[in-house]
Amino acid sequence: MAGEVKSQTRPRNLSHSGSDREASSLKWSRHSSVAGIEPDSKATPNSNTDSNPRKRPSTEPVDYPRRRATIACEVCRSRKSRCDGAKPKCRLCTELSAECVYREPGVKLDAGDKLILERLTRIESLLQAGNGASPSTKANSSPANTSSPIVHDETLMLTKGAVMNGLGTWNSSPASVSTMPKNHTTPALNLLHWPKIRDLVSKKWDPQVLVQLEMQRESLNLTANRPIDFTHVPLYTQAFFNGVNVWYACVSPYKWHSLYRIAHARGFREGPESCLVLLVLALGSASCGGTVSRLPEKTDPAGMAFFTSAWAMIPSLILRNDLLSAQCQLLACAYLFYMVRPLEAWNLLVSTSMKLQLLVSGPLSAGDKRLSERLYWNALLFESDLLAELELPHSGIVQFEEMVGIPGYFETEGEQPVAEDDLWYFLAEIGLRRLLNRVSNSIYTVSSPITNTAALEPVVEELDAQLTEWYSGLPKAVKFELHTGKNPAATPVQVVLRLRYFACRTIIYRPYVLAVLINESAFKDPAVKDSCRKCLEACIRQLENIQAHHSGHLPYLWQGALSIVSQTLLVMGATLSPALSELLPPQHQMSAIIKDVVREIERYAHLAPSLRLSADIIREADVRRQASLPSPSRATIPPIKV
Repeated sequence: MAGEVKSQTRPRNLSHSGSDREASSLKWSRHSSVAGIEPDSKATPNSNTDSNPRKRPSTEPVDYPRRRATIACEVCRSRKSRCDGAKPKCRLCTELSAECVYREPGVKLDAGDKLILERLTRIESLLQAGNGASPSTKANSSPANTSSPIVHDETLMLTKGAVMNGLGTWNSSPASVSTMPKNHTTPALNLLHWPKIRDLVSKKWDPQVLVQLEMQRESLNLTANRPIDFTHVPLYTQAFFNGVNVWYACVSPYKWHSLYRIAHARGFREGPESCLVLLVLALGSASCGGTVSRLPEKTDPAGMAFFTSAWAMIPSLILRNDLLSAQCQLLACAYLFYMVRPLEAWNLLVSTSMKLQLLVSGPLSAGDKRLSERLYWNALLFESDLLAELELPHSGIVQFEEMVGIPGYFETEGEQPVAEDDLWYFLAEIGLRRLLNRVSNSIYTVSSPITNTAALEPVVEELDAQLTEWYSGLPKAVKFELHTGKNPAATPVQVVLRLRYFACRTIIYRPYVLAVLINESAFKDPAVKDSCRKCLEACIRQLENIQAHHSGHLPYLWQGALSIVSQTLLVMGATLSPALSELLPPQHQMSAIIKDVVREIERYAHLAPSLRLSADIIREADVRRQASLPSPSRATIPPIKV
């Protein structure tokens, strides 16, 4: 099974990424203990270690730095440079051609203030972690199932504490950063406005066109009666719990048998239990059927008969206010994503999100609380993926994030489970998705964009450090190799996490590529050059083995396709830049990689109008790119190895 964990494996920190601090905050706090141990005050760069014996020794636990009446602009503060305070522009900002902004009077924070605020934030996170888990232990799944791990709540408490002490404290600010910001510039079609890239297309597409295309597409036909074949129920059940539930972790393997008995007694025709069982079988069948992109056009995807029968019950479940109905709605969303129906999934998701907001704000039993946590995070992940590519209304579900907390293990039901209760990928994905959202909040918001590389440097450095910590904390069951793109031993979970890791790294460093496309002389700055290399290398890692994306065909085909289009447009623009092309593989290798990508996206084109347009765009862009390629020049910098 993907992500299988041996019985002696203990969870490690999945997303320890530091507290919610400014991008220029002190680095020492990043290395604090997962278990909540405060860093040694001697190790902090602001500690005053005075060895003068005539001075009275301090009795305070921390010697906060003395206040300084220093006026400095934001750029000088971020670079820790001495500012001459000149107005309207200081000397450094004049040299860098940067925007010089001074803080308003009365909002000054010196090093002592920052250290105090950091400690208060860390105390808050420790309290949250301490209240988030139960000290009770969990028994073995079943004596007969010797391959299942013995998992204890005490062990999970460390994992939950790691997540809460890290990404969870980002919400200490009034505006949450765990959801995609409105009016951001992350989507792929925004690259069509960049220099060199905009010359590769004949029409200047607005990113909102993808929403319009999806709104105008033909509706799904879910009324036709399709005969259901229950012959392969055991196969589809096993396929769901081994290859589908690992992505969503929202169906308890301990409750399956009782749910199936209830559904069978009702003839699979009514009630939430019947709907849930049919959706599990639909997704299990989809898992066995392979990627939907390889199906002939106008062919029903695998599991459609089960899904159509389940869909007939969805209207009555929408009117109910309980977790079982919300669970059915989320599984239906998952199948709609598999069918590459993003707007239909969003329509159902909005209702589900509202229902969950109502449910999590009320009293819940211990078992219901565990289920609500998993359903909540699925809804938030679904919404974030949609908002990353489409400008849609937000449901507001993110506001309950601190109240809900991080998922815990399901309770045993006294029956032999059909599979393990595998949370590893789910927790890792929560951490990475929140980091991706923070990148969009920090760099890509239309209302407060970062306009120069000097101000960008500390933000990018901090975000990249958090991504590195996320990777370092992955448990062995889901940890992937960074530098081997074609590893046959890798599980689908590892492949998908690797691709999403490099997607995150690409968008962290993408603004540096834009800076060079705007002005080639920016490449002379060693920091800009190194950041461009990191961005383009991450792009190549996603595109070099395009078939690897099939591992995520069930949960991420649509999102992954648009991510591929984004990275392809980026490297196309880089091949036309004399400076950036030095960082890429030779022209013939790049042309082969791009050709494979164009061919792959064209296979997706019939699945959705948004993917049809994306395929047309990159096909036209590649034709124009090849016509515009400069003559080969000598590379002064070692190119990325493929």
